[in-house]
Amino acid sequence: MRYRTSLAILAASTLLWTTGMAGAVDLEVTHWWTSGGEAAAARVLAESFDKQGGDKWVDGAIAGSGSTATPIIVSRILGGNPMGATQLNTGRDAEDLVKAGMMTDLSELAAKEGWADFIRPAKLLDACKHDGKIYCVPVNIHSWQWMWINPNTFKDAGLPVPANWQEFVAAAPKLKEKGIIPLATGDAWQVTGIFNVMIPSLGGKDLFLK
Repeated sequence: MRYRTSLAILAASTLLWTTGMAGAVDLEVTHWWTSGGEAAAARVLAESFDKQGGDKWVDGAIAGSGSTATPIIVSRILGGNPMGATQLNTGRDAEDLVKAGMMTDLSELAAKEGWADFIRPAKLLDACKHDGKIYCVPVNIHSWQWMWINPNTFKDAGLPVPANWQEFVAAAPKLKEKGIIPLATGDAWQVTGIFNVMIPSLGGKDLFLK
């Protein structure tokens, strides 16, 4: 699978179908879209799925981030208790499941519905392929190139609002002197994301690929 084409700049979430599903069923779909906006998006997918008739979406939301949900999802599949479909980020976990024959080949459906004609960028669909077959459905793109700041915090500290990373780093010690935490993250995946974005941004592709 060509999962590295985005060089960690884009992370694609996908839905993968596990094997062994046949006939109309209550289809459990596991995912970690549990925050307000994410849950609303998942409901749109569920409602659209149910309108197709036949199978019914049974929501299997797992609280927390992908780093929390992924081990649970993979453990269930490997343990013989698979869900009907699941969200996974493209990467080694999904690739290993496909190689083990635990995911459904969706190539026929993709060709019938013309996925290649409307899924953009095309690399999203490429990331779902293994040995020329399609095993997942791209459902979203997450870009790492953003950072939330509070402009008023900088203004109150007598500092200009930074326009780039270098300016933020220069301002950080002064914020800290005023008892303000310059940068806060939650889970480990966010720290990994910062690293994966900052290395190519500051040192270029060659440094990132070392």
